[in-house]
Amino acid sequence: MKSKKKAFTKRKLVVITVIIAVILIVGRLLLPFYVKEYVNEVLADIPGYHGQVEGINICLLRGAYEIEYLSLQKIQADSKVPFLDFKRTNISIEWTALFKGKIVSEIVMTEPKLNYVFEDQGTGDSESPVLNDWTKALTDLVPIDINRLEIINGKASFIQLSTSPTIDLYFDQISLEAKNLKNVARENLELPSTIRANAVSIGQGNVQLEGKLDLIKTIPDMDISFSLEKTNMKSLNDFTHHYTGLDFEEGDLSIYSEVVIVDSYLKGYIKPILTNAKLIGNDDGFLDTLWEGFVGFFKFLLKNHKKDSLATKVPLQGNLNNVKTSSWNAILNIFKNAWIKAFENVTDDSINFENVQKEMDKK
Repeated sequence: MKSKKKAFTKRKLVVITVIIAVILIVGRLLLPFYVKEYVNEVLADIPGYHGQVEGINICLLRGAYEIEYLSLQKIQADSKVPFLDFKRTNISIEWTALFKGKIVSEIVMTEPKLNYVFEDQGTGDSESPVLNDWTKALTDLVPIDINRLEIINGKASFIQLSTSPTIDLYFDQISLEAKNLKNVARENLELPSTIRANAVSIGQGNVQLEGKLDLIKTIPDMDISFSLEKTNMKSLNDFTHHYTGLDFEEGDLSIYSEVVIVDSYLKGYIKPILTNAKLIGNDDGFLDTLWEGFVGFFKFLLKNHKKDSLATKVPLQGNLNNVKTSSWNAILNIFKNAWIKAFENVTDDSINFENVQKEMDKK
């Protein structure tokens, strides 16, 4: 009798185990479908935009899921170009932070593309306060706070379709890593988060960005330096011709900048440098010849003849709602570069978080 009871109990246990296994297998098979439905619902709820994903992959062992081909497009857009086009986005638990007692996530984005079409941004219901609230919707796709972000081979394009030819300014081959965004490793640092990025610009310019941040604050504090070196000016002719009527036969453009934000107060500068520039001659008439001569005359006056460069340094200062530049300072710095001392082709390291913070404490 006991043996029959044991056999029945054993069979019952096997049946329960099989049922649980079947439920887990079926649940695992259906999970990507439900996650995909959830993601598409989140994207569909963004006012003014239409978004979708093509597929979802789940890895329970790593605590991760992967989004394949996420796209987001403005509904009332003049173009058919997607605003966001992300080939693959991997969202997972950051295990290094878990060992420190924090449950946070990390995101690795492979070949993401951002296409900012100026005409598209001017369409639709401009009075809607949540029209551009797509960033919050995307962060809602991540179930826990993001502590690390990595971008592999990204691209950002800034496009103006109403010009002829179309203006397309872009940064390609973007590589970016931002760490400690949720201050898992605080260690009493003023700016605990770090960011480092590099890219290739239109005209094969070398782009570098690095700095420190504190993203916990509503308006983040930061200390950022940026450089773009030796962009071929010929690649910018569509842009310069449309806005200034100038076409370049040769020349390089470099831009250097440092920006510090402390308690919503911004201080920094932008330093553009144009070297070895030569304009394309025009044979379209007297006015074109006069314009070329005018530009050439002032280029002769304002360039540094020893380094064959034309440069200025534009200061930035003020609260984030009213950032101002000084036109007179820009003009004075042109003459300073031309006749007194050429700007060196590096960031100045003249602005840092600690000094700006001391200035703010005195106010």
